[in-house]
Amino acid sequence: MRDTDFLQPDFSYSSPGPGYGTIAGGLPVVLSIFADRAHLRASMRDDALAAGLTVTAVGSLASLLEGDARALGDVVMVDCPQVDAEALAALARLDLRAARCEARLIVSTSVEALDDVFSCMDQSAPVLLVDPNRAERVIALGQVLAGFGPARLRELSEDDRLMLLRLSDQVGQIAGKIERLAPPDGSLVKDAGNSAFRFASASAGSGRIADELGVLPPGKRYAARPSLPDARLVRKIIRQRQQRAQYFEAGLFADPAWDMLLDLAAARVEHKRVSVTSLCIASGVPPTTALRWIGQMVETGLFARVCDDSDRRRAFIELTDKAAEAMARYFAGRE
Repeated sequence: MRDTDFLQPDFSYSSPGPGYGTIAGGLPVVLSIFADRAHLRASMRDDALAAGLTVTAVGSLASLLEGDARALGDVVMVDCPQVDAEALAALARLDLRAARCEARLIVSTSVEALDDVFSCMDQSAPVLLVDPNRAERVIALGQVLAGFGPARLRELSEDDRLMLLRLSDQVGQIAGKIERLAPPDGSLVKDAGNSAFRFASASAGSGRIADELGVLPPGKRYAARPSLPDARLVRKIIRQRQQRAQYFEAGLFADPAWDMLLDLAAARVEHKRVSVTSLCIASGVPPTTALRWIGQMVETGLFARVCDDSDRRRAFIELTDKAAEAMARYFAGRE
């Protein structure tokens, strides 16, 4: 089997017609779907076709390990709510293949499996979703499409605009009468905005945090570097922030970037390692939202992903030296 061969889809479908979901040169945006739950494969396929994408492969996770490697396409959607040795092997293989061919991955999993999935996918920078509903998957797909740069995506034609409108309409149909795609506590309002396609640049929110912390540009250093405060002080601040939810609506104070910075600062002083699941909990927002923030903070150079030296299957998140210095100066300025 050649690398250019595709898996045969296990569903029949009609093409949405020429012009929809195309990239530079008029080629279609090609999508593959891998999930063990048949009803989920069907819904992801329906949403992709409604967006004007070309679905060329639909199969189970096990099919990723069968035979020779097959072409993935431009976007790959995967569902892996439970992990075992075979599932992790399939995800690791997919991660390497996607990194080589620059395919974008959208991987949904559960809170219980998040650490394992996060640890085994360190090459392709996948979009991770935790227990997502159908609308959240559609939004993630729109985010990936919007992320194709001008060198990859043509200047928007009328057909391209229609494709995005159709995808947005899918979100509207799924969300029904809900004005904003957010949980009842409102914690996603600030993140999702009022539109499925209002996607800020990857470093917009985390860049603001960096500016507020006073991170200096390369080549400039302060004469003295204060140390991070006692971890007990930081933990006290975290507890005080969490207690606000007892008296006010939690969504009023959602600030995941700052809550995660505080948690990692305390962990650094305590010489503790923080898993991605633990950091998601510390953020105070739904895991999928927290994962987007973690990705932004990594790109900005405030967080770093580190592997466990004794077990390469595990990975943690920690402050970079730049972020630790900025946090130390922040606390020094509070005195």
